[in-house]
Amino acid sequence: MKDFAGKTAVITGAGSGMGRYLAVLLAKAGANVAICDINQDTLNATATMVKQYNVGLSTHIVDMGDMDQIEALPDAVIAQHGSVDLLFNNAGVTVGSTFDDMSERDWDWVMNINLNGVVKSSRVFLPYLKDRPEAVLVNTSSIFGMIAVAGQSVYHATKFGVRGFTESLAKEFKGTNLQVHCVHPGHVGTNILANSRFNTDQPGRFGADFNKDEMAEMFRTKGMHPSRAASIILNGVKGNKRRIFVGLDAKLMDLAQRLTPMHYEWLLPLINLPLWLLRNKKPLKHMPAEPDSKPL
Repeated sequence: MKDFAGKTAVITGAGSGMGRYLAVLLAKAGANVAICDINQDTLNATATMVKQYNVGLSTHIVDMGDMDQIEALPDAVIAQHGSVDLLFNNAGVTVGSTFDDMSERDWDWVMNINLNGVVKSSRVFLPYLKDRPEAVLVNTSSIFGMIAVAGQSVYHATKFGVRGFTESLAKEFKGTNLQVHCVHPGHVGTNILANSRFNTDQPGRFGADFNKDEMAEMFRTKGMHPSRAASIILNGVKGNKRRIFVGLDAKLMDLAQRLTPMHYEWLLPLINLPLWLLRNKKPLKHMPAEPDSKPL
């Protein structure tokens, strides 16, 4: 798909981060957008940014871990826009905990949003996408869908799962009207840590002075600006790249696991330390101001 003008895009996790800027950049390119999130306030802020462009807009409060809510979403979008040309399954969460100490409730929370929600959303929107002359399905995995670290077992399980699911779909729909893409972001400055859960009872993993808010703010402000990440994703769609790596860190981590599949963790500090200083933390030019954000 080379041109987004006049198309209709559904974006989950659109209340902040990459989802927000996918909505903004698509609207700027002339696409109508149906933005979805569980948080009404942040979704309204994204809507305010999108309204600066003369496109169709609808907002949908959806818990991507609730299969019934996902089931109802296509009808709500079609009622507002009449068709769907692009679907971005972008919403995601995590839990900071070893598997041994993680509650089943927390495990299921991440699995339902990150994997089951992506599968369900893809399933319910596929009939509408297949009905269009050209269509796009974009599922967000992670660089953690290519490599693994300790303390993120559930996140890895979901992101490796999204990768396998999406790459299989890409093969199934090869040669049809439907492009299928899997996105692997590196460190992008999003609110995923702010919206996630941590097991602070684990000795040696989180100290007594652990402060989730401070950690989340550091993650948000020190990563690639999400507007740049969204631009990379959309350029990947235009170039019909099945795997879209976001950031030099993601590309180098993927290379590290290819070079030494069982010992790539030795190379990660060499990759991340210099890139920490080189990441472009500034937004793209001519972006609307975020109504609910602190300045970077």
